[in-house]
Amino acid sequence: MGSGHLAIASLDQVDPKDIWQKDKDHFVHPWTHFDSFRRDGSLVMGRAEGAYVYDLSGKRYLDGIGGLWCVNIGYGRREIVDAIAAQAARMAFFNPFVDTTNVPAAELAAKLASLAPGDLNKVFFTCGGSTANDTAVRIAHYYHAKRGHKSKKHIISRIDAYHGSTYLTGSITGRPGDRSPYLHFIEEWIHHVSSPNYYRAHEVLPNGVGKDITEQQFCDYLIAELEAKIMEVGPDNIAAFFAEPVMGAGGVIVPPNGYHKRSLELCRRHDILYISDEVVTAFGRLGHFFASEAVFDIVPDMIVTAKGLTSGYQPLGAVIFSDRVYDSMSAADPDGWFTNGYTYSGHPVACAAALANIALMEREDLNGHVREMGPYLGERLRSLLDLPIVGEVRGRQFMMCVENVMDKETRAHFPDEVNIGKRISDHCERLGLIVRPLGALNVISPPLTLSKEEVDELVSLLRQGIEATLADLKAEGHYKG
Repeated sequence: MGSGHLAIASLDQVDPKDIWQKDKDHFVHPWTHFDSFRRDGSLVMGRAEGAYVYDLSGKRYLDGIGGLWCVNIGYGRREIVDAIAAQAARMAFFNPFVDTTNVPAAELAAKLASLAPGDLNKVFFTCGGSTANDTAVRIAHYYHAKRGHKSKKHIISRIDAYHGSTYLTGSITGRPGDRSPYLHFIEEWIHHVSSPNYYRAHEVLPNGVGKDITEQQFCDYLIAELEAKIMEVGPDNIAAFFAEPVMGAGGVIVPPNGYHKRSLELCRRHDILYISDEVVTAFGRLGHFFASEAVFDIVPDMIVTAKGLTSGYQPLGAVIFSDRVYDSMSAADPDGWFTNGYTYSGHPVACAAALANIALMEREDLNGHVREMGPYLGERLRSLLDLPIVGEVRGRQFMMCVENVMDKETRAHFPDEVNIGKRISDHCERLGLIVRPLGALNVISPPLTLSKEEVDELVSLLRQGIEATLADLKAEGHYKG
């Protein structure tokens, strides 16, 4: 799983303080927290190799989050860089609208159709996951309206879901932390049902049902709730149900066994499209190119993908959808224009990167590596359960999460002002490990190339970070033990 070193000579001439100041003065980051950014600025990364990134001082960090769930093949893979350079030299761009295409886009569309389950043979390219989910809604609306069901407009999503940050996908997203009081959201035709988080089932179920409920009983409740929501809104008004196979930014939530299959059956019964958001779970994170069928035994109407599609080497997203949906959309009609798309749909350089990425994954059998190494990562992370503030370790394969609690018995969280996840990630950063803080959680989604030794290093540093945080909490009186 090696990688060639990519020297970037220009870094020798970079003034770290100058870059830090320019970034602080001019770069408005995604999810900026203005108070802390004004105080601390950014950690400036300069280069990366394998599973490691280096800041401008040369300090090395094990990248425990794979960029942002996306650097699946690791950093510095020369074959991807060469494919990008060759395509940029050959033809960097040309108009993709209506009836013009390019070689990498056509080849990649065919490759994705061959990898996707069932009859998911049609591909619409976008610039990333948010625009892909946005497009999936447009496809769903167009499909239903073309069949004479224009009332089927409403979308059902879930609490804790993350589907993007366009105005539309930000509204479909159900993470409470993303509902800024200073932003607006679509309320009238987007609905949310409960998060399938079994560890927090006692907070979802009515009448104070305790933690003794079985996973199957929780699944029964969730399916009944979804059906009740469908009946409340009206099946004739609902276009689609959105579901990540495993919730990502919402907390690496693996739903109860059978949840996806039963949800799909319910949607089919009411002519509701099932959209599987595999922006995170596809391209090896769960050990397969796509997880919907291989892991959860469903063939949805659409799969949305991005991130690992190019392993983050280029921005690219895609909606892969069924022949059945396409045939209805494309039925003869002089007004049948699907007026949706982007200047960079099917961008030749991005598509070339994706083709090289997939070829590398197949050649090195990275999916097999994840299926072999993923259980070891999970086993090692679960060893952290002996720590008094680690309440749960959950996830699948190379998509894992540690949930930190103040009380293991009640599962109560620390007060928000303690900022427990960020405290832990800060200590880990000091130790040379990057993990992602999400409230009470720390997310682990490393490059898929991790060796056994690198897994051990990750877990050892995370343990040290949690222990250092625990010492701080005791000293400050936040935890008495």
